[in-house]
Amino acid sequence: MKVSTFKIANKLITGEGSIQVLHQETTRLGMKNPLIVTDEILRDLGVVEKITQLLTGISFGIYTGVKPEPEISIVEECRELYNKGFHDGLIALGGGSAIDIAKSVSAAAQFEGTIHELIGTDLVPKKGSPIIAIPTTAGTGSEVTNIAILSDKEAQLKKGIVSDFLLPDVAIVAPEMTVTMPKSVTAASGIDALVHAIEAYISVNASPITDSLAIGAIKLIAKNLPKAYANPEHIEARENMATASLMAGMAFGNAGVGAVHALAYPLGGRYHIAHGISNALLLPYVMEWNKISCVEKFRDIAEALGAKTDTLTDEEAADKAVELMRRLCTTVNIPKGMRLFNVPEEEIPAMAEDASKITRLLKNNPRKLDKREIEEIYRSAY
Repeated sequence: MKVSTFKIANKLITGEGSIQVLHQETTRLGMKNPLIVTDEILRDLGVVEKITQLLTGISFGIYTGVKPEPEISIVEECRELYNKGFHDGLIALGGGSAIDIAKSVSAAAQFEGTIHELIGTDLVPKKGSPIIAIPTTAGTGSEVTNIAILSDKEAQLKKGIVSDFLLPDVAIVAPEMTVTMPKSVTAASGIDALVHAIEAYISVNASPITDSLAIGAIKLIAKNLPKAYANPEHIEARENMATASLMAGMAFGNAGVGAVHALAYPLGGRYHIAHGISNALLLPYVMEWNKISCVEKFRDIAEALGAKTDTLTDEEAADKAVELMRRLCTTVNIPKGMRLFNVPEEEIPAMAEDASKITRLLKNNPRKLDKREIEEIYRSAY
């Protein structure tokens, strides 16, 4: 077996009611004046108040400027507030955007350079402020990964800060925190978690540990995403989806993701399509491309999605995996086709050029792609 490493948040606390340990963990980490990083929607829904009520006796600040697909300028704004308020830790409350901003601020708060100087792999010089991550969506897995994804408005691309110093100190995954998600977010974030699991499973960097997590996540998502989508207050389905997202995050945080994410980045960077949706738009077409390189693994994916494959060849089972994945996307009303998001067809070559440069992700893919082949996938997904 090849040498591999496995990295996650320092401490995971999961299960219904686990949010009640927030005060204890905040105190344990020495936070006397944390900054809560969240968005206006969660504030208006009363979710932020639920958190602040648990922080009795602890001073705190609140930043509600988180936006979907956050731009680097938001990190700069949050960093300024963090430093001016003399904060000593971060509590990220929200989806991947809130958690990624908090992770970025942790890295940048005492860094004298610009945020741009931290973009890349292992450019964060030291461990920053402690982070407690509380996801309110079940999809990104950011609460257990060492990467923060930000939108570079000028370059019209998504870029990542990658460093083990970004791993949260504590991840509190409480399913009741996800019940406020709109159905569309439940669908998009759930498919995002599915993409993480599938790409981690077929990654060239997969290991027996990440394989087990990825397959387990796929099984949970296939059974529970439709239930959580149909009934937002189905707490068992919510808990299983939260667990699946966590497992998928641990899998891809170590095995990496591949071509789906690489091709999705230009969609988010140029046209601000939500990350989960852009992944879902591309997943079936990238799966079609990848299946010949690892048909045995696609059989496993088909079985995890609920298929009976005893009488199928590997190739037929691989086709079944793609079919079932498409069916799941249809069940939760994921839109089909980039054209629905007003992506100009004439921009496909430029998008392919951008995607072809995201070698950090493409190198994980089991089948290699060049710019022309990326264009073909985009046209299929159009």
